[in-house]
Amino acid sequence: MATKKNKNNFRGAQILVVFWIIFIIVIISVYIINKEKIKNNFNIFLTSVTAPAGAEKIVLVDNLSNPAETESSNPAETTTVVIRPAEPSNTERPAAVQPAVTATPTTQPASQPTPATQPQTQPAAPSVQTRDRNIYFTQVNNDGQILQSRVTRRIPLSDTPMQDVLNSLLRGPSADEINRGIINIIPQNTRVLSTTVRGTTAYISFSEDFLFNTFGVEGYIAQLRQIVWTVTEFSNVRDVQVLVDGNRLDYLGDGVWIGSPISRQSF
Repeated sequence: MATKKNKNNFRGAQILVVFWIIFIIVIISVYIINKEKIKNNFNIFLTSVTAPAGAEKIVLVDNLSNPAETESSNPAETTTVVIRPAEPSNTERPAAVQPAVTATPTTQPASQPTPATQPQTQPAAPSVQTRDRNIYFTQVNNDGQILQSRVTRRIPLSDTPMQDVLNSLLRGPSADEINRGIINIIPQNTRVLSTTVRGTTAYISFSEDFLFNTFGVEGYIAQLRQIVWTVTEFSNVRDVQVLVDGNRLDYLGDGVWIGSPISRQSF
């Protein structure tokens, strides 16, 4: 009987040893499998123990315990849910205090009186001094007589008044004067080359165009009259010596003498 009892005790001890070995193996296996989870939970446990009062509470939710309530793609992960303590309902947050802004009145500069716009006036052109001078053209009356026709021109004052008057004569009569039958017998394109006064004689040099008059002898006499009457309007001139290109000629055209000074009395 004793031997049988000893055998039963020995078998029971073996079973107990085997149980504890299996239990330790299971514990070790579980630990190995859930080592990271156990480590994280242990750290969180230490944090919750050492955290001051009123700190946030941390609740661990095991994805494996309730897989329907999580959408995590990795079942081994643990979701951490942070629950903040509820604020007292009877307390109100103080309103943010806005700094007082002092309105600074904007000072507008005193409006300056706008000066009246003065009309801009163009500077007056310097007045040109002029003098009325008489010049002589030719006019043929109803009887065919050739007469001298005097007209007045306003000539600007210059250092060559006689040449200015003769140039005005060579430009011919105006349109109104032409309508009144006034013509210029001096050949076209005639130019005054020079004018000189010696004593009471005016020496006037014309271009060669002065020699070609298409009206014959009467035309030459009429053109000489226009020159002599116009030049002798100057108070210091009594007669005129006609020159062509600076040279003295004896005759103009067919026998009209110009070899000496000509006065009004020469006609």
